[in-house]
Amino acid sequence: MIDHIGLRTAQFDVMTAFYEQALAPLGIKKLMTYEGGAGFGRDAPVLWIGTSSEPRSSLHLALSSSDKSAVRAFHAAALKAGAKDNGAPGPRDYAPNYYAAFVVDPDGNNIEAVCHSA
Repeated sequence: MIDHIGLRTAQFDVMTAFYEQALAPLGIKKLMTYEGGAGFGRDAPVLWIGTSSEPRSSLHLALSSSDKSAVRAFHAAALKAGAKDNGAPGPRDYAPNYYAAFVVDPDGNNIEAVCHSA
């Protein structure tokens, strides 16, 4: 249903460095850059970071993971990159086999890595 999403930020370098580190365990990397923008994804850019003088984005973004170890690695990498913990890796009651971790990025967005495998 969703083709891509964009985050606005006044701290472009901080945010792109954060996402490069935090998303690597999920197999997501920076695939494209242009002046004031960067696109992240596995095969094609789906998460865009863009410089803006507008207020920063404020959202919850859940990224899929193929396994629970990648969820744990995401959480550790994100914290190391400067995120704030917003929920340690573990099972959640949201749905059967829901295993997730949550962090808050440098701009205050709630970022989740989730695995639905048994």
